[in-house]
Amino acid sequence: MLVTFGYIMAIVFGLGFAYWGHNFSFHGLFLVGQSLVFFSGVMLAVAVNPWKKEYYVTNKDFAHFKSGMDMERMAFFIMIVAMLISAGFGAVTGSFWANGHETFLAEDLIRDPDKTHLQKAIIGHLHIMLTLIAVSITLIVGRWLQFKGIFHKIAMPLMIVGIIVISSGVWSVVWTHHAHTFIYVGSVGVMMSALMLVIFSWKKLIHDNSIELGYENPNIFQKLKALLHDPIKFGPTWQMVFMNFTVSGIGIFMAVKLEQIFRVWPAREERITLTGHWHILAAIVATIILMYYADIAGLKGKARKWFGWIMIIGSDIAFASMTIYSMKRLFIPEEVAQDGLINTTMLLADFGLGALLIMMAVFLGWKLFDLFKGDGIWTKEAKNSELELERTSNPILNLKKENEFNSEGGVE
Repeated sequence: MLVTFGYIMAIVFGLGFAYWGHNFSFHGLFLVGQSLVFFSGVMLAVAVNPWKKEYYVTNKDFAHFKSGMDMERMAFFIMIVAMLISAGFGAVTGSFWANGHETFLAEDLIRDPDKTHLQKAIIGHLHIMLTLIAVSITLIVGRWLQFKGIFHKIAMPLMIVGIIVISSGVWSVVWTHHAHTFIYVGSVGVMMSALMLVIFSWKKLIHDNSIELGYENPNIFQKLKALLHDPIKFGPTWQMVFMNFTVSGIGIFMAVKLEQIFRVWPAREERITLTGHWHILAAIVATIILMYYADIAGLKGKARKWFGWIMIIGSDIAFASMTIYSMKRLFIPEEVAQDGLINTTMLLADFGLGALLIMMAVFLGWKLFDLFKGDGIWTKEAKNSELELERTSNPILNLKKENEFNSEGGVE
């Protein structure tokens, strides 16, 4: 409840302060909302505590330490702690607002060689928070898709090390010029972990959907049909693959060719590329979250397929178009000749994003209509708020559902 109340308060009063008069009462309430969210994060870290023996792995198909400690739970725990520390980076800088620190856009400082420690802290904060959101949704999707087996055992150590290294690298941006080396190393671990999830999930989707479709010995075309059978389950991992072409690959290319290409371009072009880079990553993560939510919200049948494919195709058209637009000087160096490419990519991006927004409006309308149904999903969720998720651990104590951390145990 705290996190819900907190984020709504932060959104409402944050927007109110930003767009309607800079009323500092709104700013104060915005900070209250953020504080509630932060405190909720602390409570979550305590709850996820992987050292509790009741959460030790009993099914050896899941990654675990020699003691039986759940590696996936450890990855969640480290991600939560890293996010809390990273939020602190932003909060410390914010506490100096108008007292040695002024509001700025990170993109405006890309070619400024003299950045203050507070500015560097904000730049690091922006990078790591979005990165950790991507990490968290990767872990959640893995849980949702029942990620296990050899790929899980490879992925979780990589994820744990990756989170630690990439977080440490981003935090060190304030003090060292070598921070990006750590960030690159940590990114490899996280991306390899995501690759293991993609391989596992696609194999599982092909296997499970082939059985559902009645294929005993499917050929390559039947396997492809099985893979694409459920866009809601296929979409999140496909977006992780697609992300490499519009975000990760572009980012690595920019880093490698920064001095030879991008710093030769006008600053505006580099700024466009960086802005697009982070917006696309955030939006791809949002599409993954939406597909995950559509599944747990009970979307089925043709509506499920329409929602999934419009979400995938619409977003991919939009993000691919924006990637091409941001890198247009690679293809057409002369500005006077870029109009055709700009117009085409803008129209395609508008088409893709428009399709997403329309589909979201329909989906939210369906949810709103369901709210007023006597036997709707909202009613069922109100009666049983716990989602039936697959556990990787089997509590050794017979605990009451309403008090999972009752150390004395209990019976239903």
